[in-house]
Amino acid sequence: MNSTANSDNGRRNENGDAGEGQDQILHFLDKVRLSRGDAMEESEGEESPTELNTINSAGGFLIVSPDKLSVKYPNTNLHGHDVGVVQANKPAPFKCLSYYFEIFVKDAGVKGQIAIGFTKESFKMRRQPGWEVNSCGYHGDDGYLYRGKGIGEAFGPTYTTGDTVGGGINYGSQEFFFTKNGALVGKIPKDIKGHLFPTVAVHSQNEEVSVNFGKAKFAFDVKGYEASERNKQQMAIDKISIPPNIGYALVKTYLLHYGYEETLNAFNVATETTVPPIHIAQENAIDEDDSSYALHQRKTIRQLVRDGEINAALARLREWYPQIVQDEKSVVCFLLHCQKFIELVRVGKLEEGVKYGRLELAKFVGLTGFQDIVEDCFALLVYRKPEESSLGYFLEGSQRELVADAVNAAILSTNPNKKDEQRSCHLHSHLEVLLRQLTVCCLERRSLNGNQGETFRLHHVLNNNSTRR
Repeated sequence: MNSTANSDNGRRNENGDAGEGQDQILHFLDKVRLSRGDAMEESEGEESPTELNTINSAGGFLIVSPDKLSVKYPNTNLHGHDVGVVQANKPAPFKCLSYYFEIFVKDAGVKGQIAIGFTKESFKMRRQPGWEVNSCGYHGDDGYLYRGKGIGEAFGPTYTTGDTVGGGINYGSQEFFFTKNGALVGKIPKDIKGHLFPTVAVHSQNEEVSVNFGKAKFAFDVKGYEASERNKQQMAIDKISIPPNIGYALVKTYLLHYGYEETLNAFNVATETTVPPIHIAQENAIDEDDSSYALHQRKTIRQLVRDGEINAALARLREWYPQIVQDEKSVVCFLLHCQKFIELVRVGKLEEGVKYGRLELAKFVGLTGFQDIVEDCFALLVYRKPEESSLGYFLEGSQRELVADAVNAAILSTNPNKKDEQRSCHLHSHLEVLLRQLTVCCLERRSLNGNQGETFRLHHVLNNNSTRR
């Protein structure tokens, strides 16, 4: 069947280079590497402040407690440079929606000249936060906010003995915010770039504060604050009106593209009487005939791969689309052999897996573009519990889906009605093109914010939205 289609699909020459027109199929090898990168990034995380930095501080004007979570001003200050100021031991993490910490005023001392804020690592450690450039501070004696100069601006209430005051950064809105006794005081634009350190200052005799970097429960509901901020974003999105028939067309072509035949039939029945007729300008029309190509065969093979039945999937390909697997060193064959190896590891058939690897995966050793993935697959054998290792993503359902997507794309590329210049269209559905554009826009926005804020991962966004609903 379909033997007239391009027989070079997914092929590489002896040097491992892609054959003509095969750069698109190589996309799926990059997706395997992206899965590895996501797993590594999620496991690494960011370090957060845990205590005060007794090395980089105005040591002559304050005493830091042994646990490095309290500071006291023991002296009588003589001038404005006699500030007891101390930073956290690490900068505030920024791959998140917000960062927050609190201080508790044990004693306001003689003048209550206490301050909380954020400073750069190079900050002069004998000045109040906010008095110097690249710093910001909320001061207790006057309730003023200071931003890079000695003149403050009216901001909130004063604070004294027994009060709990917090300082935070909202990376989504690029704002500083401050709290008092669990209530939001106010927010201001964040105009300081780069890493910022949580900072505390005391400036008159007997002033003493303790710092909470999150080990104890905060007085302010940070999780509730973040949920509210996300709701604001979602409300703005919900205000965007999309005609239901356009959404229907996008979902339908997505199901067609990936061969979800049964879901498509159920979707058609469910929307038959609820969705108005689709009228789209010819130049923007969605060609359902192309997406419908080999629908039943694609659905069958996808299900086999999703079930881990790789031998059966290969048998169907050899029967229906032999041109796809005739080159044993093609990308599609490589991904299927990798998945077969993974399935053997999954069920603990390690000896059989070693034999299969030597027979099939060894063909790809040394070939450019395959070597690193082959090595990662073989590395699964050294773990007693590979699903808990750094390579555990290989054993997740998403890996099977990725292989199924690659096979699906290869079958779509055999469509004899497609011109050569149209073959790149088999990689993504129209819905995915829109989602990719969304990803690019979100990454660009984060880049403009100095790469601060939550790292954008589309699958996280979609999973969180489906959970909320």
